[in-house]
Amino acid sequence: HLRTQSIYSPNSKPASCSLSTRSALTKQGERFLGSIVITMASPTRDPSAAAKRLISKFVASAPKSVVLSTLHHLISPHAASTQPQLSSLALPLYIEITEASWFSWNSKLVANVIALLYKQGKIGDAENLILLTVSTKCLKERDLAQFYCNLMESLTKLKSENGLSSTYAHLNEILSSSSSVYVRRRAYESLVGGLCIMDQPHEAKNLITEMRQRGIQPSAFEFRSAVEAYGRLGLFEEMLETVAEMQNSGFALDTVTSNMVLSTYGHHDKLSQMYFWLRRMKDTRVEFSVRTYNSVLNSCATVMSLLQDLKTAPVTLTELLAQLKGNEGKLVEELSESPFLEGIMTWDSFGSKLDLHGMHLGTSYLVLLQWMEELRSRFTSGQHKIPADITVVCGSGKHSSVRGESPVKALVREIMLRARSPLRIDRKNIGCFIAKGKAVKEWLC
Repeated sequence: HLRTQSIYSPNSKPASCSLSTRSALTKQGERFLGSIVITMASPTRDPSAAAKRLISKFVASAPKSVVLSTLHHLISPHAASTQPQLSSLALPLYIEITEASWFSWNSKLVANVIALLYKQGKIGDAENLILLTVSTKCLKERDLAQFYCNLMESLTKLKSENGLSSTYAHLNEILSSSSSVYVRRRAYESLVGGLCIMDQPHEAKNLITEMRQRGIQPSAFEFRSAVEAYGRLGLFEEMLETVAEMQNSGFALDTVTSNMVLSTYGHHDKLSQMYFWLRRMKDTRVEFSVRTYNSVLNSCATVMSLLQDLKTAPVTLTELLAQLKGNEGKLVEELSESPFLEGIMTWDSFGSKLDLHGMHLGTSYLVLLQWMEELRSRFTSGQHKIPADITVVCGSGKHSSVRGESPVKALVREIMLRARSPLRIDRKNIGCFIAKGKAVKEWLC
């Protein structure tokens, strides 16, 4: 029996009415949680019975997608850390969902719920749900392994010490007894990933060695996990040794691994090492990505300080480089000389588009300055047809920290205004700036 009565205890403090929408929480789901908050705060009602009725009514009447998105919101790491009272509703909501006609059991979902219970210190509820899951849903070895792998990943994402040792022991037991290469590989993957998330890369590397000894070739995932963990801890020598070991195992240095290294150097303010790594990427023809730009520019203090006042920030690439000294100047110059821009802009006679989605503020700024230089170069060369329309896509702020207020949109608007650009907000799409190609050519040339 799963003990849920304590969740609705009248002595519990009511949850805050400020509901975050960081996960894919719908308006209907938000209203439901708001009604739960009011119910739990009401001194004239029995919170236990009232909350149960609201949950039952919600699951019975709301669409499946809305119900599941609400549960996913409650079990997310963000909700677990910032809305613990609301996240305590995850278990009774999950139990109600399992009784719905449309419910289909999912190993990852139940693992997330169990991990949250462990994080909340509800050890009994977590162990009861594990027992129920193992005895009814994990009768095959592969299903059992998948469940414990998912549980290990969920626990480490929530940084929960509770439940880790027992889950680790179960996975080790599966490793020892299983003859299936798939099961053992999956178990190693979860153990290595979990250890790395919990900042234990040395132990993870020992497991990678053990994998080889047991005839299982480590994948890029295991190596990358160790690279990221060593870097996060500032153990750069071990990080680079792991990169070399990864290459010696047949995995070419790629953008994903390189970005991990760059992010690590940036986190520890190692700009000279970051520049060296950018040069290595260039020399080995490793493509730059949006994350490459984000990692580098977020680490450039001068660039970020310039963006504190958009009314005085340089509006040309030449002006920007003139204000940057030392490693920051070399980093920005290295980025600006890469072919990255060509891969994110489209160009034909019908139209040209620059999409800034996924870019942090510093990246959007540099790319915008690069883009203006590139347009000028194409127009003056005479080798490119003038597009009918030129568009910059920056979004309307739906995913910004303050909904509806896009820092990137504000940046584009101010830079375009100060540069006397003909681009204006598109009346059909407020997340875009648009102008006729001929007008843009006249402006730049």
